[in-house]
Amino acid sequence: MADAAIAEFVIMGQTKDGKPFRPSDWAERLCGVMSAFGGDHRMAYSPFVHPVTANGVRCVVVDIRLEEIEPMAYRFLLSFAKDNELKVRDGRIEERTKLAEMQRVGDTA
Repeated sequence: MADAAIAEFVIMGQTKDGKPFRPSDWAERLCGVMSAFGGDHRMAYSPFVHPVTANGVRCVVVDIRLEEIEPMAYRFLLSFAKDNELKVRDGRIEERTKLAEMQRVGDTA
């Protein structure tokens, strides 16, 4: 039997009143806080936080695993959305089977 779990959430660049959030590059700026220099000496977004455009709205996708890896960063992103009254919705769902869960923790079946 497979269990479904939310794998990410999306901070939308739209206020709860339906107005666009400004500035228009807010998503890139927010993700820039979580970015780091790579081996090629270029900035790279975190694999856990990245900007996207969905239906013409700038958004930030946050991987749920960030809560375990960097709890302060996770809370910062949630607080940012709340303080700016931005819409937040669930993102993709991760399908997990019992076998996959066992393999993930190192067991074999």
